[in-house]
Amino acid sequence: MMKKSRTEYSTRNTTVAMMARVAAILAGFLTRVVFTHTLQQDYVGINGLFSDILNVLALSELGAGTAITYALYRPVAEGDVEKQKSLMRMFRNFYLAVAAIIFFGGLLVIPFMGILIKERPQVEHLIFIYLLYLINSVLSYLAVYKRTLLDAHQLSYIGVLYHTLALILQNLLQIGILITTKNFILYLLIAIFCTFLNNIAISKKAEQMYPYLQDTSVQELPVQERKAIYQNIRAMLLHKLGSVIVNNTDNLLLSSLVGIISNSIYSNYYLIIGSIRQVLNQMFQGIAASVGNLGVEENPKRVKKIFEASFFLGQWMFGAVTICIFEVIDVFAGYCFGETYVFTRDITFVLCLNFYLTGMRQATIVFRESLGIFRHDRYRPLVEAFLNLAVSIFLGIRMGTAGVFWGTAISTIATSLWLEPYMLYKHCLKSSSVTYFLHYGIYTVVTFSLWFGADILCGKIRGNPWMICIERLVICLILTNFVYLLLYYRTREFRLLKEKGKGVLEKKLLKKGILS
Repeated sequence: MMKKSRTEYSTRNTTVAMMARVAAILAGFLTRVVFTHTLQQDYVGINGLFSDILNVLALSELGAGTAITYALYRPVAEGDVEKQKSLMRMFRNFYLAVAAIIFFGGLLVIPFMGILIKERPQVEHLIFIYLLYLINSVLSYLAVYKRTLLDAHQLSYIGVLYHTLALILQNLLQIGILITTKNFILYLLIAIFCTFLNNIAISKKAEQMYPYLQDTSVQELPVQERKAIYQNIRAMLLHKLGSVIVNNTDNLLLSSLVGIISNSIYSNYYLIIGSIRQVLNQMFQGIAASVGNLGVEENPKRVKKIFEASFFLGQWMFGAVTICIFEVIDVFAGYCFGETYVFTRDITFVLCLNFYLTGMRQATIVFRESLGIFRHDRYRPLVEAFLNLAVSIFLGIRMGTAGVFWGTAISTIATSLWLEPYMLYKHCLKSSSVTYFLHYGIYTVVTFSLWFGADILCGKIRGNPWMICIERLVICLILTNFVYLLLYYRTREFRLLKEKGKGVLEKKLLKKGILS
């Protein structure tokens, strides 16, 4: 059988991942709608709060997944089975320790629950509910190392499919429980069961594809290799720490500074915006293993060319979608969850701004992690985290909910926005990053100009909520994509993406006998 190209692997991983995420998001959104209409508002708030607490505890993962996946790229490319076995054994032992740390760390949070919740919600068995969240989080780590091996072989779509099927099953069962019993504890027990089921399924699949995972004869990694991996893990710890503080403390800050009600509104917005972000991010995660393989086999000039095309595609997608979200989400949230679950326009704007800033970083993040750029900017996340907390608390006290989110935007602009690409160009692409920042400036000016124009046009639309959403989406999509195409169709990045897409399509048609 002819070996697939990196483009073919990336295309398959990305296509399956994006379709799977859309299916999972639709099921999850339907579950959330039923959730908000069958349970009181306090349950929505504690759902977001407990999820964020456990995301903070997941810091104990230390970024080992990223570091060991990077270590797998070369032995996978070279077919070195013994090295893969050694790395997987190391990975397994590490994650067993992580699961234990999260469990006992989660227990230590219980005495401080009163501090984390400004106004105690009217929810019975609050501590028991938290323990169910904790158990589900711990279970999610028990088979993750086997999925990582699939990812390193450029087969991430398999893990995505298994996870998505388990998630859809979970959502369907949870909807049934909410409608028939309105029992939140049964709702959580279903989540635990489906997490366990997913672990078993992905474990069996990985062992079937790579029988050597069950070998008991495994060589220990040489000291120097273990040392290099631990260095990367320590660097990723700092990245993980910064990421957790920046991305997973908004619920905690809202709960302590503003109140559980604002927290519950944000949980719904986060569901929508976060779900859309996950779909778009899947495109970049789908190419991660191919980027790692690219770094092993190609020169920096070639890697730079592919990175700039990926960045171009990312800005197009995230720019258009940011505008769509801003024009639609308030109307959509009001219709689905009720007017009490709608933020004011200024809060929606800064949420969309954060979505755009995060999206513009995705290509850089994937290339940086897949190419092993861990240590050079390892202190940057700590600075970003400190700024985020300081500014969010300062502005949150003075501005309320909007201030918490502005803290995230300001800390990102002051650190990650410029330092991540600078380090990537300096240490991996081996060239100046000036062109990158010029492109970034042009892309941003174009997108914000389109955002302003789309807002004027969309503001004239009246009618029922569904028609408003549909008409605004049509206006935003046509306007942004037409202008982007008009401005960028002659660029080198657009031509490269067009050639790649054409090549994949021709290969598929040849395999099906449509072309000869």
